[in-house]
Amino acid sequence: MTPALAASTLLILFTLGYVAVCAAQPFAACRKCRGFGFKVKTTRRGKAKRGKDCRRCHGHGARIRRGRHLWNLWRNVHRDGTR
Repeated sequence: MTPALAASTLLILFTLGYVAVCAAQPFAACRKCRGFGFKVKTTRRGKAKRGKDCRRCHGHGARIRRGRHLWNLWRNVHRDGTR
């Protein structure tokens, strides 16, 4: 197997895997708050307490994956263009 064929096969498998993940789980944990929806703060005694809601995910703790976002954009453009 040539290196170019191996690389292209690996790229195709990676792409199809990501498409499958985007279809099965369109949302992932927010990278800023790690899926909590808020920032975890500590008091002066070292006890954990809830902080403010996350500004990136607005307290939901989830973000849409890039592949799913691109799929939604393409679907909306296609739907608007074929009416």
